[in-house]
Amino acid sequence: MRGLLLCCFVALADISLNPKKTYEYKYEGEVNFGLGKPNLAESGVRIICKATIKGVSEQTFLLQVSELSFAEYNGLADENGYNPSPKVIKRLAAELAKPFIFEHANGHVGDIRASAEVSTAVVNIVRGILGFFQVTVKTTQNIYELEETGIHGKCQSNYAIEENEETKDWVITQVVDVNNCKEKAAMYRGMATSVVDKLSKERGDSVISIMRYNYTIKPTAEGGLITRAHGLERQHFSPFNVKGGSFKMQAMKNLILLSVSDLARASTYGPLESKGNIVYKFEDEDINIPILMQNLDNPVPKAIELIKRLAEANSKSIDSNTTEDSIKVYQLMRVIPYEGLESMWKQLAENPMYRQWILDCIVEVGDAKVLNFLEARFKEKDLTPVEAWQTLLLAFHHVEVTPELVEMAKVFLKLPFSRSNTYLWQTVALSYGSLVNKYCAGYTPCPVTAVQPLLDMATEALRSGNKEEMVVALKALGNAGHPGSMKTIMRYLPGVAATPVDLPLWVQSAAVNAMRLITTRDPHKVQEVTMALFLQKDLPSEIRMLAFRILFDTKPSMALVSAVTAHLLEERDLQVASFAYSYLEGFAKSRTPDNHYLSIASSLAVKILAPRLGRLSYYHSKAKHVDWFDDGWLAGLSSEFFMLRNVNNIIPSEIMAKDKLHFIGRIIELMELGIRAEGIKDLFGAGIPGFKGDFSMNDLMAIFSVLQKWETMEDDKPVLSVYSRVSGQEWFFADMSKETIRNIITALSPASWKSSPLQAMIESLQRGISWDYTRPFLTWEARYIQATTLGLPVEISKYYNSITAINFNAKVAVNPPPTESLLQLLNSEMILETDGFAGVTKDFWVFYGINTKLFQSGSELKTKNPTAVPWKLSAKINIPEMKFELDFPPCKEELQLFSIRSDLFAVSRNIEEPDSAKMTSILPPSDDPRDDQVLKPNTWHPSSRICYKCPVSGMGLCMEYELKRQYYYEEYPLYYVLGSSNMALKMVPAQTMKAVDKIHFELDAGPSRHPESAHQLLATLRLSKEATQRINLSSDSAQNSTTEAVLNFKAFAISENQKPEGYEAAMYYTPEASIQNAQLIVSQVGANTNWKMCVDTRLDAEAKVHVRWGAECQTYDVSMKASAAYLNGSKPEVKAKVQWNSVSEYMAEIGRRIERYIPGMAFLYGFSQENERNPEKEVSATVVAAWTDSIDVKIKLPEYTVYSRAMSFPVPWSSQWPHNTTNSTLY
Repeated sequence: MRGLLLCCFVALADISLNPKKTYEYKYEGEVNFGLGKPNLAESGVRIICKATIKGVSEQTFLLQVSELSFAEYNGLADENGYNPSPKVIKRLAAELAKPFIFEHANGHVGDIRASAEVSTAVVNIVRGILGFFQVTVKTTQNIYELEETGIHGKCQSNYAIEENEETKDWVITQVVDVNNCKEKAAMYRGMATSVVDKLSKERGDSVISIMRYNYTIKPTAEGGLITRAHGLERQHFSPFNVKGGSFKMQAMKNLILLSVSDLARASTYGPLESKGNIVYKFEDEDINIPILMQNLDNPVPKAIELIKRLAEANSKSIDSNTTEDSIKVYQLMRVIPYEGLESMWKQLAENPMYRQWILDCIVEVGDAKVLNFLEARFKEKDLTPVEAWQTLLLAFHHVEVTPELVEMAKVFLKLPFSRSNTYLWQTVALSYGSLVNKYCAGYTPCPVTAVQPLLDMATEALRSGNKEEMVVALKALGNAGHPGSMKTIMRYLPGVAATPVDLPLWVQSAAVNAMRLITTRDPHKVQEVTMALFLQKDLPSEIRMLAFRILFDTKPSMALVSAVTAHLLEERDLQVASFAYSYLEGFAKSRTPDNHYLSIASSLAVKILAPRLGRLSYYHSKAKHVDWFDDGWLAGLSSEFFMLRNVNNIIPSEIMAKDKLHFIGRIIELMELGIRAEGIKDLFGAGIPGFKGDFSMNDLMAIFSVLQKWETMEDDKPVLSVYSRVSGQEWFFADMSKETIRNIITALSPASWKSSPLQAMIESLQRGISWDYTRPFLTWEARYIQATTLGLPVEISKYYNSITAINFNAKVAVNPPPTESLLQLLNSEMILETDGFAGVTKDFWVFYGINTKLFQSGSELKTKNPTAVPWKLSAKINIPEMKFELDFPPCKEELQLFSIRSDLFAVSRNIEEPDSAKMTSILPPSDDPRDDQVLKPNTWHPSSRICYKCPVSGMGLCMEYELKRQYYYEEYPLYYVLGSSNMALKMVPAQTMKAVDKIHFELDAGPSRHPESAHQLLATLRLSKEATQRINLSSDSAQNSTTEAVLNFKAFAISENQKPEGYEAAMYYTPEASIQNAQLIVSQVGANTNWKMCVDTRLDAEAKVHVRWGAECQTYDVSMKASAAYLNGSKPEVKAKVQWNSVSEYMAEIGRRIERYIPGMAFLYGFSQENERNPEKEVSATVVAAWTDSIDVKIKLPEYTVYSRAMSFPVPWSSQWPHNTTNSTLY
């Protein structure tokens, strides 16, 4: 039997085609997308044809495709069938009818050849057919695995072979591990600056694929003959974790042998070219945008017409119905050749509005054409510096990088125009660094020739001593993140440079930061350098702290963290110790996957260091890390804040903050901002003479007296530096020098007023100005494309596009106008008349489906979010009298301020009918499930409209929403997107008793025009005895003195020839020796009303607020008290109490709801509860610091008390606060 089995395997060992035979097969391929649930819409395509294979030579065969059928499916499952598309059939058949030659030997497909005019998309469909003939049969095993090449790439395959006892045919099952291919036929776009988080795979994944083939093979004398074959590929995708529900792709194909006959005669065919092997090939993926389909013939006039239409429609406001057309412009410009782009520029550049649009759209071309275009502009110098740096910045960041493109980009570092403006030169250098970073993300190893121009810049700047150029070169190297730049960076670093160079601190700081992106590419080298810097105790504290920050970006091992901990136990610089310890504290509590092992190491370090460093105050340097991550969402956020101090300075030397997004296995740095105040820090030194800390006028004068010494600062040291990074790439930085301050002071001085740009600006405002700004911006184009067994590409894409518009007209009247200095405006009255519009419309898409240049089919989430704020107003500003007035017209028609519209569709598009796309909402029209459904989904369909209308002003606000969801319990959190959403905030007109001409606001911060006598104020407030005494003491005479309001505010609706209606408020300040007292009176103005609100505040050892409102402040009454002290002279304690005599029924109902809600939430957060009765109309809370990082909390409500002991607190208490040993008692 064993011998018989071996003989059969030997026969099967050569799954081959006989070159003297003709084989006819029926091929059917089908793919559909949906949620795999009943009563929900799906989409799909089906291809059916006859495949005829004829021998050409011993290992060469001819494939002919005939009887082609192509059909699309779109609609609810079991209700809609596949509909043929004759035009697509005709187009596909024209290419598939051409001959295809392929090599085949030992069960493997070799080179495929076809006519030059046959597109790659069609060849890929042929690959899907020929993929059935790519099968390996071993002669010695019936279960085995091996790595082999297929349409998905080089992947692991598992085989099982068994015999059909009835037919004696052999059944082969092949399972391909598509998820872990070494050389996968897959492509990423738009994610070069994101970091792959490998550890997040342990929490879940967003895409999982399964591929299985079944073959029925008949043994023949020539070898094994495939009589029937079936392929099934399933893929699960979720924007979150697939464990919580997923979209599903099912790709299925079948091959059935129809006949085998002798070859009648040799076939003839024309010249053919190689199209590659069986592995799926990509072509024009940047052109095939998945969320639209349009005819791309004759693109130049179409793009020009669209740009003009978009510019006109979105100039004075935003037409949200047109914003999606900007994606069409991007696609058209991607197919336009360079000469066409030049032609468009010549036609549109003279019109300012069209000029801005073409510059904003051309950055999305994304290939060498945009660099050629920009090079021409730089050489011809027909862009302003602002236009040049904006366009180049976006073009370099959005381009798809290739080795040839990097070489092209180097020319911008040499063009004279690049150095014609400081910020333009900085942008060129930084953007080239970003280009190198993207290049290195896609090509490993990354050649050092790419970063060589920046290395040369850094070397030359060091040789010449040009500190500004040093910083530019180092920041560009920081953007590049090339491991080959470490040697050059080290030349700038103290203590590690082979030849030490005396450099200022701000240059050394730039050198340390230049290593930030090398942490992921050569972490060991970065650890070696940063650890050496950190351990050098004679280095400036700032450099050691920055090195520590970069060190932890490398995700150091337990051993390295232990070494750091040992050194911190002996650290004498408390700035460094505090910075390092607080950073370790943050990592010890981290929950993001990338910090899993670092969190363990850091938590052990914190336990060791806490007794020595756990009580350092905020007067020392700090590094804070906080994060959140959810396994169900497979998403999280992390934020970091750094404050670098120096023991000799009161002002921090550097403050930095950055945020990261953790999303489906990627880490994206969102935004980083930093301020370096080295010059100001040195100016203020260790303290400010005469500064008490209460920010009184004396404190302000003390600060001003120090600022007057600005001339003593060093000339070559920046006074203030700022920078910004997006996606980890620094795109902007600026230094304020002494020269900048000198220029500002000169511009404000009377001597230069006539030639000052400020005077020209004031004169322009007096004549009237207009400004119109509109900008389209493709914020995000992230795509993942993978081959399917059918030879069709499945794509997961996210697009985020916005159009922002700001338009305003303004005219200012100044009386008297300034004649010598801008400071004269402080003695003038200004009247501003302005109208305009500010808004943005954001379009967001998530596409999951098949995307080729011929057709698209899949699921699409589409969201539109317009925000619009039009205005028309007049303002009067009287600075001498500290009076400000604002008037604007009432609301006459409904105005949508903000809205979100979102829906999930099953989509089908094809190039032959681009304007007839089918988009069916995933959810059925009815909320009721079908009677034959076994599984009944949950339906959620809330809707509401809530309005608040003010009959006095004649306007109101309305919030309306309608949500529709249909989901199953296991689909969390996917059900958040499984349906439609419609929300809007609107301003609406309201019915008024009389016509309103305008809405008037008035703020008077000067001396009160309507002082009240002490008795009048007392009568209004009806305050307690203590308040009465305070007001009397603050008056010279209790009977005749006046108490002036420090602030008056009015909000009126004004009608012609009638008294205004609305509200007015007055604030009074009545201090005593060491007690701060203030009163606020709000009154309703109008006929037959006596509503008022009276607020009395007192601040001494405790804070008190007494609020009464209603008829003459007598209807309702609430008081609040709070105090802070040190319990037993050591532990910080905060107490608060709210008491009420009477409140409105609405407030009482809210209070009752809160009282019912608290026990459950308290239990959830670990609180205990005591069912004891407390004072009926009172709520109190006490918070006591139990330890440096924990608190005791007790909350008393009328019906019960909840409390928690040693509750974790995110911000450690300081043991160095000035102790107030006055112990307060519970009320």
